[in-house]
Amino acid sequence: VELGRLLYFDKRLSSDGTVACASCHDPRHAFTDGKPFSTGVRGQVGGRSAPTVINRAYGALHFWDGRAPNLEEQAKGPIANPIEMDLPHDECVKRLRSISGYRERFRQVFGTDEITIDHIAKAIAAFERTILSGNSPYDRYKAGDRRALTPEQVRGMQVFFEKAQCQSCHFGFNFTDNQFANLGIGMDKPNPDLGRYLVTRQERDRGAFKTPTLREIEHTAPYMHDGRFKTLEEVVEFYDKGGIKNPWLDERIKPLNLTPQEKRDLVAFLRALSGTGWQQIQPPTEFPQ
Repeated sequence: VELGRLLYFDKRLSSDGTVACASCHDPRHAFTDGKPFSTGVRGQVGGRSAPTVINRAYGALHFWDGRAPNLEEQAKGPIANPIEMDLPHDECVKRLRSISGYRERFRQVFGTDEITIDHIAKAIAAFERTILSGNSPYDRYKAGDRRALTPEQVRGMQVFFEKAQCQSCHFGFNFTDNQFANLGIGMDKPNPDLGRYLVTRQERDRGAFKTPTLREIEHTAPYMHDGRFKTLEEVVEFYDKGGIKNPWLDERIKPLNLTPQEKRDLVAFLRALSGTGWQQIQPPTEFPQ
């Protein structure tokens, strides 16, 4: 985990030494970057918003389109991606092998200083699995503390689970089904991002993107895979209208007809899903030399 923490924050894992994993998944922004689209090496801008790393330990598939089956494979992707960190895996391995401090740490962890990209990914993934959120007001309320939620949040909880049926996608302790859904986001553009379809080539997956956790949702703006919404109020308005119509719109997305008060209550409840744990993680003060 400690080796992974060093690698996660180390900008030497990018071709020009300007970008680390933490550049787009920054603890100061609840392990996102607070931008609609992330910026990689040489100022290049990607096409999707950086999702939070918080509670990804419980994720089934990774990236917005689910192309990585586990956190190890996810960790490898941005390093070699020409828009993100642009450091081919063999070059990344060569660079870390040239740093004696890293060779010693890899030897302690893996029993060999023969560093591999799989070792690098395992260490980063081990660290990422410690980035957790729990003990939110909602959790405390569920555990019996009836004072943990405000009256507004209790009403919002009822809207969430009953009238709006948000839990049809955002269910379980991590508030996600770990599946993919078409909400219509971007489908009204000339050349929409087709999301999961680009991985599976299944017609039903056109325009479908992963259902994110709602844990820490108040801290991970902007929202949606293209970062189009700046506030939770905008997100609620979008769902209230029933998404953006297109032939592949998920059948669960329908107009909600919420009242202004219900919308306010729902946003208040979403803020009750912010907890503790991830705030303790700090960047290293020095790196292996």
